[in-house]
Amino acid sequence: MWKETRERELGKLHPNLVSNRIRKTRLSSIQLSNHKEIVSSHRGSINSLQVDLTEGRYLIAGASDATVAVYDVQRATDYVEGDQIEKHKSIFVINKQHDHGHKYAISSAMWYPVDTGLFITGSYDHHINVWDTNTTQVVMNFKMPGKVYRTAMSSLAKSHMLIASGTEDVQVRLCDIASGAFSHTLSGHRDSVMSLEWSTSSEWVLITGGCDGAIRFWDIRRAGCFCVLDQSHSQLGRRPPLLQRSATNKVSTSKSSSSAQSSFEKVRAPQKKVVNSNALKPLAVGRISNQPKGVRQRLHPGMLSTHDRATAHYGVVTGLKVTEDGMYLLSAGQLEWLNQHLTSVHMSPVELQVHLHP
Repeated sequence: MWKETRERELGKLHPNLVSNRIRKTRLSSIQLSNHKEIVSSHRGSINSLQVDLTEGRYLIAGASDATVAVYDVQRATDYVEGDQIEKHKSIFVINKQHDHGHKYAISSAMWYPVDTGLFITGSYDHHINVWDTNTTQVVMNFKMPGKVYRTAMSSLAKSHMLIASGTEDVQVRLCDIASGAFSHTLSGHRDSVMSLEWSTSSEWVLITGGCDGAIRFWDIRRAGCFCVLDQSHSQLGRRPPLLQRSATNKVSTSKSSSSAQSSFEKVRAPQKKVVNSNALKPLAVGRISNQPKGVRQRLHPGMLSTHDRATAHYGVVTGLKVTEDGMYLLSAGQLEWLNQHLTSVHMSPVELQVHLHP
């Protein structure tokens, strides 16, 4: 390392090369600390963890036993073994016995992005609570239509104070802290929304992933999503489309249906003959016929039939993360089509993908 530092001082190494080497060295040597211990206040599994973005000091944790706790990871509460091991106990714990505590598992716990005076929790009891850190009291509550799976706030936002929420419902709801009401809803997913992530390059762009395997990009200033990721287009040659996979498993059915369709076309063929120039053309199946003449219906990409069926994962999208420069999106999902083959050994396959941010 000293040699590389010297070469950098002499201008022989590029700054980015030095930083990448240091980062790689630290990652390769990462291990469990023997000098710091967080004393858990939870009796159930921990579902959510976040260190505050302002000081990088306070850790908030939400667990399946409906408890939320805050820890100071810099200042120890106790020392053991000759002051060699630091123990960090929780500053406070909120459980079911609290007047406004959650009744079921907490799925999401996060800090207000610009201040540790507030934190937000989401729970399976259909509620999102905004808490005052100093008084540990609920200052705002949002009643959701189902279990809350994920909440997210933008760290770049200067024009809004919105909490994006993913629940059992197919709609993504935006909760406004400033007004205490729902701002609006985002419709497009066909199943529950499991993951949410705000863009790191724009305060208006929200990314969502659902149980339908779809990843959608939204501009919250306008209706509808503006981008739907399609794994069959982004990984050509490596992964067949989902419709193609299902078609290969039903060869006999497709053959019979194709023969039936050909016979149907033979019967239907005489109807396509035009008697004269004033004859009316038959309407296409599924088209809306009450549109004014000359007016084309504009549909955003998220609602077009071809895009609406697009999926980024074959199974549930369990996690989303945008890189700091906003150029790449990392997504994680479960391989539902493999689960049926792995149930005997109790394995849950996980799929990781990297997408170029549109």
